[in-house]
Amino acid sequence: QVQLVESGGGLVQAGGSLRLSCLASGRTFSSYAMAWFRQAPGKEREFVATISRNGGGTQYADSVKGRFTISRDNAKNTVYLQMNSLKSEDTAVYYCAATGSYYYTQVDKVGSWGQGTQVTVLS
Repeated sequence: QVQLVESGGGLVQAGGSLRLSCLASGRTFSSYAMAWFRQAPGKEREFVATISRNGGGTQYADSVKGRFTISRDNAKNTVYLQMNSLKSEDTAVYYCAATGSYYYTQVDKVGSWGQGTQVTVLS
């Protein structure tokens, strides 16, 4: 198991940007594919973006493609989510996740979750 702590959420105007960070504990961070999910009030948790163990592969939900970028720094045990051109529908709690050896997009493939960070986009 890996312990995950997110940071960087907050309030932002529509059209603005935020960068989320997720710090992982332990010395095996590079052995985990990582992902971001989000959950809006009254909705199910949904996939946002995922990245392979070496950062060479990424996938995005259609709703964020072209606006969000996932990246990782294995030397710092950190995965990032750069969010640009934010919309009110991006408002949600964002969760960092470790998905094991492959960069899955399904919620049931997640092995470890962070506690979440709130992102609120004001229209």
